[in-house]
Amino acid sequence: MPVTIRFLGHSAFHITSGDADLLIDPFITGNPSAETAGIKADDFKPTHILLTHAHGDHLGDAPAIAKRTGAQLIANFEIGEWFTSEHKHENINAGNPGGRVPTDFGSVDFTYAIHSSSLDSVSPAIYMGNPCGLVIKIAGTSIYHAGDTALFSDMKLIGELHKPDIAILPIGDRYTMGPAHASLAADWVGAKAVIPCHYNTWPPIEIDISQFKPKSASVHALKPGESLEV
Repeated sequence: MPVTIRFLGHSAFHITSGDADLLIDPFITGNPSAETAGIKADDFKPTHILLTHAHGDHLGDAPAIAKRTGAQLIANFEIGEWFTSEHKHENINAGNPGGRVPTDFGSVDFTYAIHSSSLDSVSPAIYMGNPCGLVIKIAGTSIYHAGDTALFSDMKLIGELHKPDIAILPIGDRYTMGPAHASLAADWVGAKAVIPCHYNTWPPIEIDISQFKPKSASVHALKPGESLEV
């Protein structure tokens, strides 16, 4: 069964296969890349919402979409607890780095990510557990969304353990890997295809995409609204 990966801008992705309809880090409202492409949060009726961490440019529309659709939330423990206490959302499938959760479409493994995670819409910001990467197993395909992260050597282990077919990597620098480190990450993970994200959304993370040059993976620099089918 084919898997379609659609880029929504920044780090947001829409993955579909059969009856499975997944939203990852659905920062859509207020996302200039999504808005320029005419993408709106109300366009989506996901079965599952996956979050790498709680920063506003990743949490985004997740609470509103979860309330509207009843979608299952897949996120770390602290984010799951917050959804239950603050939004009365009970359909939670929580985990933490090193763990795997079963799902209707396959499974999700939580991996390490070097970053931070907080609810930054309040002051002072509230700690929201460890940031994560996600390895999504769906329809025989392994997709690694690294979340926001620096380069770290255990990406080699992620490649060895999970053998991703597709890697989604941040390349915008300043808050995550830049293109040089992300190129090395792509080589370590070993996926045949890589989709860059978290770049050129705002001036602080503007980079030259031509500097992203993995040695072995094909690069699919999707524009918001564009898809890759695997």
